[in-house]
Amino acid sequence: MSDFGNMIDEKCLMFAVRVVNLCRFLDKERKGRFITDQLNRSGMSIGANFAEAECAISDNDFLSKLYISLKECNETLYWLRLLWKVNDLNEEQFKSIFDDGEEIKRLLVSIIKSKRKNIGLTNF
Repeated sequence: MSDFGNMIDEKCLMFAVRVVNLCRFLDKERKGRFITDQLNRSGMSIGANFAEAECAISDNDFLSKLYISLKECNETLYWLRLLWKVNDLNEEQFKSIFDDGEEIKRLLVSIIKSKRKNIGLTNF
């Protein structure tokens, strides 16, 4: 794996740790009861699918796993916005973890665009 791949893999892992810890905190506070299960799943799935992409057997397999990772990232950002809107997260808590998720999303989009260009696919 490249240094860039290692960096993204680590960002995904640390984001998943933050999501798990946030869900534990919310469970203790008896907040976000029905949201935390969804948040946990999607937040952990980002890095898991990125890890699968690293072992892809083809360019199409690689892109497929990255698209799944991107979709899971977008879902995670949705659950975080919902937690903020229902006041289970304050603005500081929300902004901190949401910004990390947005960074991962931008990185995934960049990788997908580059890979698509490299293999001759034009539209995102």
